[in-house]
Parts: sequence; C-alpha cells; structure tokens
Amino acid sequence: MSWGGALQEAQTKALLDPYAKAKNLTVTQDTWSGELAKLRAMVDSGNVAWDVIDVDPQTGATACDQGLLEKIGGDAAFKAAGLVDGALTECAVGTSVYATVLAFQKQAFPTAPTKLADIFDTTHFPGKRGFRKSPVDTLEVALIADGVAPSDVYKTLATPAGVDQAFKKLDTIKKDIVWWEAGAQPPQLLKSGEVKLTLAWNGRIADANTKENADLGIAWTNQIRGFDMWVIPTGSKNLETAKDFVAFSVKPDINAALSNYIAYGPTVKAASALVAKDVLPNLPSAPQNSEGALAQDGSFWAKNGDALNARFASWVSQ
Repeated sequence: MSWGGALQEAQTKALLDPYAKAKNLTVTQDTWSGELAKLRAMVDSGNVAWDVIDVDPQTGATACDQGLLEKIGGDAAFKAAGLVDGALTECAVGTSVYATVLAFQKQAFPTAPTKLADIFDTTHFPGKRGFRKSPVDTLEVALIADGVAPSDVYKTLATPAGVDQAFKKLDTIKKDIVWWEAGAQPPQLLKSGEVKLTLAWNGRIADANTKENADLGIAWTNQIRGFDMWVIPTGSKNLETAKDFVAFSVKPDINAALSNYIAYGPTVKAASALVAKDVLPNLPSAPQNSEGALAQDGSFWAKNGDALNARFASWVSQ
C-alpha cells in the first residue's frame, strides 16, 4: 500500500518486483492517501486486508500511538540495518528520504528563487503560488519565512503564540494561494501556468523533468525532509512475510536501487556509497542541497495534528 504515482512506480521496480521474484510470490498493490479511518476500521474489525503500508512520519506516529500498527522498530533486523537518524521509530522503518522543496517555472522570474521562504516574497516573485492543503510543511515554512531558525520551528509551533505567528504570515499571501492535495498536482500546476511557484515533493518535480521535459527549477534551501516509512497494521495476516519484505527493502544494495527510479535518498547509511554518482546531486541528502534543512517531526504532528488541522481547515474556509 503506497501513495501512487512516481513513488509507487519506483518502489515497484526497486523493491516489490525484486522481492516477489526472489521469494516466488505475488505482491498485490493498492494506493491510499493516508486515511487512517479505513485502517482503524480494519484493525477494529479484525479483518486486516493490508500487510505493509507506506506512511509519512506524522501518519506513522499517529497510527502507532493509536495502536493501529505492529511495533516492529525493536526488531533486531531493523536495529542492525544501519539506518540514518530518524528512520527507525517504534512502529516504522524508513526506506527513503524525500523533501518538500520550492519548485518554480524557470522562465517566470528574472532571478530564480533560492529558498522555500521565497514563496512568501510576492515582490520579487509575483503570481499565484501552490501549497499542499495541509498544515504540515505549510506552517513550518511560514515560520521560517518569518525569521524563525529551522532548529526552533517545532519549539515555536508548540506554543499558541507560535501558531498565531504562522497563520499571520500565511495571511500575507492567502489571496495568492492555489491549494493542491495530490503529489502529482504541483508539476501540472506549474506546466499549465496556473502557478509560478509551489511547494512540492522533490521526486515529483524530478520525475516531471525527466519524463516530460518539464524544465522546472528546484530551490533546496530550507527543504523540509521526511521519510517514506514501511509500517505493518496490527493484526496483519502475513506478519512474518511483511517483516521479511521490510527487511529486504533496507538491504544496502536494494535500498540504494530506489534512487535509480526516483530522486529520493536512501535511509541505510551504507547504501549512499552505492548510489550512482550522476544521481546523487538530485537527492535531498546531497550536501549541496542540505543547507538549512528541517527534519519533519512526526511525533510533534501526532501530538498536535488534530488541533492544528482543525485550525487550518477553519482558516482556509474563511
């Protein structure tokens, strides 16, 4: 179970097909959008149809806290896999590093934007701008654009004053925002000219540039870095096979192979040396792309997500 599009295509080629071939079994796939209500209904009924799910950090942390996931993080195989910091949690095993970046039409501005905060600069970068219709990443970028250091973002956002500060900053560009919900939308919005710049997942932009000759620019500074993480639903009917697949996906050579199909970095430390040298510059984990990077805090969102989602929905509707 994954998010569809370029990511799931890459996971199929690098992870799922090789595993199915190695184990002589059939893997059935589906897509989702992080809807925990469906997962909760399966777990509560004892009729769990999914075995392995790709989640982002906050979805994984929330589902873990609610008892919807097997606590696989303590398994010896995963603890010994050599994962980068943040890629192993109580219930989740990270398989790739992605980033929310600022994507833009190269021909739209005399001087290209260089950082995510530039999405708030309507003087130098006028026009419509795209944001994911979610407080996640949106509020973090708002605070950074308002002068909060990346290292202080979650500490600030944990206070009522910090939340007010983020929404006040968003107020300054609200009339220019075009909202998107699916990862495939940002490159489409840019190519159609509906927006001139947008927050986006880096892999979707790289995929559009490679497969569609989109020629879109990426500003990396202050990227918000997250993980695609495998989790196993509580009550999975194929628990041991599910664990075996997750372990297979964090073997260094397998983990490195994913970067050949999508511009996401490996989570296994030893895999970095196995990534093709011409691929490395396009990855979030490349040193030249890492200035001011902020690691997405899944635990923060698990704790504060309900309240911030409610306030965000109210703000959007006003």
